[in-house]
Amino acid sequence: MSKVTLKNAAELTLMREAGKLLAQVFRYLDTRITPGISTMDINRWAERYIVDELQARPASKGQYDYPYVLNASVNHVVCHGIPSETQMLVSGDIVNVDITLEKNGFIADSSKTYLVGDVTPNARRLVATTYEAMWRGIHAVKPGATLGDVGHAIAHHAERHGFSVVREYCGHGIGREMHEEPQVLHYGKQGKGLTLKEGMVFTIEPMINMGKAKIKTKRDGWTVITSDKKLSAQWEHTVAVTATGVEVLTLRDDELIPTFND
Repeated sequence: MSKVTLKNAAELTLMREAGKLLAQVFRYLDTRITPGISTMDINRWAERYIVDELQARPASKGQYDYPYVLNASVNHVVCHGIPSETQMLVSGDIVNVDITLEKNGFIADSSKTYLVGDVTPNARRLVATTYEAMWRGIHAVKPGATLGDVGHAIAHHAERHGFSVVREYCGHGIGREMHEEPQVLHYGKQGKGLTLKEGMVFTIEPMINMGKAKIKTKRDGWTVITSDKKLSAQWEHTVAVTATGVEVLTLRDDELIPTFND
């Protein structure tokens, strides 16, 4: 627990502002991610909007020597897809866009999987189930709950729909640094792991595969793909533990927080 930084009210106000700005970036991109654009186009648009319109900093650029503003992970790319001038999106693709933004010293992190053009029903089901799994995890967040509760909620939902959970990558604490404690696994046992306390801020960002969970990293050292080349989807929000539950700091204007009856 000593490594986990609890945010005070003033810090949460600043994190809330960063999250709100990042949500605006996705709204800006929503109508632009269409067949015929390149993944580098997405990177350029996001950088210009973050810097020029929002007067903020794209926090991923330069982090770990990464030269771009975002990751664009297409189809069987699980995460860390590198923007490219030559990778053109075509109808039927799915692409996860993962962006970080820093404002006033605090960082927000979020991602969204876009359906490009006419996407197959199976791909739509994967993307929808991944989104639901993320929200299952978010709904498990409250003081006194554990990270095991969060991970269990995510994995249970994904696996009962026939999908697999990537285990090598996880969510993370966030604040003045992009990656802080704790690590937030997307699988786990109920009642196990770190107990959540008011003021914790972290990301929930499950990566769910259509086929097997096994992954591998390409020779570029960044791009992670599914070993069986089947589709992978991801969604991500930055959340804060409140006195009574959870606040989603990167919630987008078009999102309605889902409820579940089971």
